[in-house]
Amino acid sequence: MVIPQAEDALGELGPEGSQFHTWEDTMKKLLAGSALALIAAVSAGAASAEDTLCLITKNNTNPFFVKMREGAEARAAEMGMKLMAFAGVTDGDAAPQISAIENCVAAGAKGILITASNDSVAPALIDARAAGVLVIALDTPLAEAEAQDMTFATDNFQAGLLIGQWAKAQLGDAAANAKIAMLDINKDNISVDVQRDTGFLVGFGIEVPDLSVMGSETDPRVIGHETSNASVEGGVTAMENLLAKDPDINVVYTINEPAAEGAYQALQNAGKTEGVLIVSVDGGCPGVASVASGVIGATSQQYPLLMASKGVDAVAAYIKDGTKPSASEGLTFFNTGVNLVTDKPAEGVESIDSAKGTELCWG
Repeated sequence: MVIPQAEDALGELGPEGSQFHTWEDTMKKLLAGSALALIAAVSAGAASAEDTLCLITKNNTNPFFVKMREGAEARAAEMGMKLMAFAGVTDGDAAPQISAIENCVAAGAKGILITASNDSVAPALIDARAAGVLVIALDTPLAEAEAQDMTFATDNFQAGLLIGQWAKAQLGDAAANAKIAMLDINKDNISVDVQRDTGFLVGFGIEVPDLSVMGSETDPRVIGHETSNASVEGGVTAMENLLAKDPDINVVYTINEPAAEGAYQALQNAGKTEGVLIVSVDGGCPGVASVASGVIGATSQQYPLLMASKGVDAVAAYIKDGTKPSASEGLTFFNTGVNLVTDKPAEGVESIDSAKGTELCWG
């Protein structure tokens, strides 16, 4: 079943899923638009500080964050609000984000939407909340509860669970002897990294003693965890390192689709693409195209446009009367939905095909 609120929001904001592009093409276009480590963009139209909000993303090159910014800009314009947007360079690079938080508070912003690089931004966000700023974490909740008023995100554990269940079902009895490569963001135990990683392992049927950290499992089927920095280049290096440990890897978990693209390149270079399942999370248009072509077996699709637009709505409500957003029923965050995208459906694992995924994709 397609998440209805995701489909509605994508239709409202105008998805761009009609053409397939490679990650390389996408990255070149994005990088051509900006070479700055920290960018600031203000939406058109005059507004007072009372109507100002900030969006702070991990970087300005990953299509996920680019689309998130587009969604925030579009919704802010509709609401007559002023948006200041900032971005760092890479996942895990917190210094530009801390500077951006301080700049937003100084500018009198009433709301901050942030995809936190790591938990070191928490003190600055706590200070922002003390100054009366509504803080909404997008996609990546912080471990420190006081650092955010609410999180608008994919259920990242569920996203990992779905691709783990799918991979196990595809292998059947052979899952008992699988050799699994884990391509994470890094070793910092970032919440989104941990949740997708451990969700995949649980879905695959591997015991995970501590769901709050990566690598607590002792199952010999897991060949190792490597840092990909959630990028194509990092995915190549991470996959090469894991193939050096065991050249017979047949399941590859990746934190996102750029890392999956890199993993596939490394497998191609080693002549080992046959019989290897690659799974991922994101659901961007290049990733869905990779599902359609067979490079990625299955990906869990999330909806950055919905995260951003709902985040802007939450700030508008807060400015109007002090109302703060509430979590989805039974959860500690506002769930923006997830769908498994695959052209090889598995019994007992709900999914949509790449054609439907293309209708809903972004980037």
